[in-house]
Amino acid sequence: MMQKTVIGCCVIAALSCAFFGCNPFAPKLDENAASAQFGDPHTIDGYFQSFKYAYAFKDTTLYGTLLSPNFTFSYRNYDRGVDIEWGRDDDMRHTSGLFDAAQDLSLLWGSALDSSGTATSFNITRTFSLDVTFNSADIEHIDGRAVFHLERASPSDPWRAVRWQDESSL
Repeated sequence: MMQKTVIGCCVIAALSCAFFGCNPFAPKLDENAASAQFGDPHTIDGYFQSFKYAYAFKDTTLYGTLLSPNFTFSYRNYDRGVDIEWGRDDDMRHTSGLFDAAQDLSLLWGSALDSSGTATSFNITRTFSLDVTFNSADIEHIDGRAVFHLERASPSDPWRAVRWQDESSL
């Protein structure tokens, strides 16, 4: 009798899953829980939390979702006395190289020094602190400011960086 009950339950579960298109061995991801844990780029704070986690997990896929297709990164090379700028593809290559070379990355976002914007365009300047551990004897610490211009097509879309100007003094 017990065997028939177990078989009956398995048949009912299989038919229910076939009918409703579910896989009992791979339940649906709770997207709200994932957003809460790793940041929800639909909000400004969530955007920066996602950015932090992209660095912490060295996740170029997550990092790439935070950049607009027309993204531009810029910084000042003080040794050469010039401003350097590159687009999204180059930034993804540089970031991937950093993620591969580092054993650990610890990014902390500080206070917003300045911010303004609308529901679809936002400018924000934030302080940051980044520790890059290449190995136990080689740890780089960088403090600075980052100026971001974020945009989205509509208020229901996630924020994406169109421009990031790094104002740290490396």
